[in-house]
Amino acid sequence: MSAASEAVTASSMRTREATVRRFALTDTIFRSATRLSAILVLVILGGVAISLFAGSWQALSKFGFSFLTTEAWNPVTENFGALAPIYGTLVTSAIAILIAVPIGIGIAVFLTELCPRPLRRPIGIAVELLAGIPSIIYGIWGLFVFAPFLQTTIQPFIIWVFKGIPGLNSLFAGPPYGIGLLTSSLILAIMVLPFITSITKDVFDTVPAVLKESAYGIGCTTWEVTRRVVIPYTRVGIMGGVMLGLGRALGETMAVTFVIGNAHRISASLFAPGTTISATIANEFTEADGELYTSSLVALGLILFIITFVILAIARYMLLRIDRRAGA
Repeated sequence: MSAASEAVTASSMRTREATVRRFALTDTIFRSATRLSAILVLVILGGVAISLFAGSWQALSKFGFSFLTTEAWNPVTENFGALAPIYGTLVTSAIAILIAVPIGIGIAVFLTELCPRPLRRPIGIAVELLAGIPSIIYGIWGLFVFAPFLQTTIQPFIIWVFKGIPGLNSLFAGPPYGIGLLTSSLILAIMVLPFITSITKDVFDTVPAVLKESAYGIGCTTWEVTRRVVIPYTRVGIMGGVMLGLGRALGETMAVTFVIGNAHRISASLFAPGTTISATIANEFTEADGELYTSSLVALGLILFIITFVILAIARYMLLRIDRRAGA
């Protein structure tokens, strides 16, 4: 081998080694950056939890467990209890999810399986635009348009229908205020619907066409394909969309504040005014002139944080059980 060839070979090897070292350095930087990002998320989450716990310590130390079981909320006498906001948060979110999930999944099925192709994109864009509307717009619309409509038409009819049925007459009892737990639940259902629909539609689009075509080929109907192929294949994504919608419902503030009535009491009737944790904090934080008052509001934030964490943990556990059952 000539000297020129040896020089070319040595130069090529040095270039290759430099390229490998550069790739190794880039990969190390990328791995470190992603690890740092993950650690940063945990640090921020822990910081939020510690801050909420420290800020609520005064209220928790004074009231103890009774803070969770007391309905009274009296800033004048500094007697605070979180039962009414907790009740309102859980009831409104649960009703909103019960309404929005079947409708959202139905819209996603229609867009992916039944809708004519020219209409899919316009309808999909219209649904996604609902997610971009500010919550205060939903609140104003709910207060000035939706609540009067419910007060004059829907609520009197429901009261009349269930008047003689035990149990349901208490659930839908009382004067038709228009505002209340049911109204805020319906507003929340409208607000979380685009999130559930968009995510469900996107995960439905990931189902391999060969699976659906095979099911249609053996004579399955659209309902059977959706029930036995599409939904089992995408159940994790559907649960993710439901959890995203539930998180939005649990933490929604302005829209709920407008239409829930902001009353610190618990009533069996869904037509009665109530309150939620986020609505209470939004309404009263600027008026909290005492340390105990402020600490009680921060304690409400801590409770909402814990509720959200517990619900997400339960959802994750349910997904693990579903996966294990499917594997078995």
